Amino acid sequence: MARKKIGLPPLDWLRVFEAAGRLGGFSAAAREFGLTQAAVSQRIGNLEAWLGRTLFVREARGVSLTIEGESYLPLVQDSLLALEHNTEDLFGTSPRELRVAGLSSHIYALVLPGIPRFLTLQPKVRLMTDSVARRSSLDEEKTWLQIRYGRGAWPGREAALIAKEVLVPMAAPDIAWGAPLIDQRGERPGWRDWARSAGVEDLPPAHVSFDSMGHSIAAARQGMGVVLGSVPLAAGNTRAGQLSSLDLPALETREGYWLTWPEDRVRSKKQRALIDDFLTALRG
Repeated sequence: MARKKIGLPPLDWLRVFEAAGRLGGFSAAAREFGLTQAAVSQRIGNLEAWLGRTLFVREARGVSLTIEGESYLPLVQDSLLALEHNTEDLFGTSPRELRVAGLSSHIYALVLPGIPRFLTLQPKVRLMTDSVARRSSLDEEKTWLQIRYGRGAWPGREAALIAKEVLVPMAAPDIAWGAPLIDQRGERPGWRDWARSAGVEDLPPAHVSFDSMGHSIAAARQGMGVVLGSVPLAAGNTRAGQLSSLDLPALETREGYWLTWPEDRVRSKKQRALIDDFLTALRG
């Protein structure tokens, strides 16, 4: 089938294709839209001619998706769903869903504790989270509302501070200063930075080293030593009595945890109110 046109096909054709693919046939799609089977077949044929690809195999007993049709269907479904949700957010009576992306450790430590309060403020909104493996992955993440770690300056994005990063020596309740240190690699200040700030000359040895603050906190919780722990990320552990801050100086940093979104994304008062309530819940 020769390619006829490049670009976005008419929405009506895409909606009919999605229904036929989801329901497994032209007749079922015709019933959903109140069309004749011939009208559905015509729209599918128009879409195939537009794309220059065959999306369905026509057989005597019905139709089935081709490999290209199977690949195209979830893309169309996600796009139609996103269009529906965004239209509702902008023009509907009230937003029905809030979706936020972030590192798993940030979702666990910053979002999870605030969910009950957020649902009290917005009882009709469904909250969804998307976890990413690395901070660099956030730049390619489709979810527009994100939790990021840094100094609050990302090109093209607005940012609201959730909590400033403060690092404190902490350990399980039966572990005291002098126990082995848990080393934390990465962009945060480390034990040597803390020692210079606190005026400590001799540091205990470090027997383990992690590249994740979440893993470092978990190791301290299990009694492996003393961690220079993030106060915001360890708050749940300290409230539960699983970790205790030692009687040593804290190290305040220039970084923090931020709720961010594209500058041109939040256009309506309803969206802004939803984000404000979410921030209120996260800040506790």
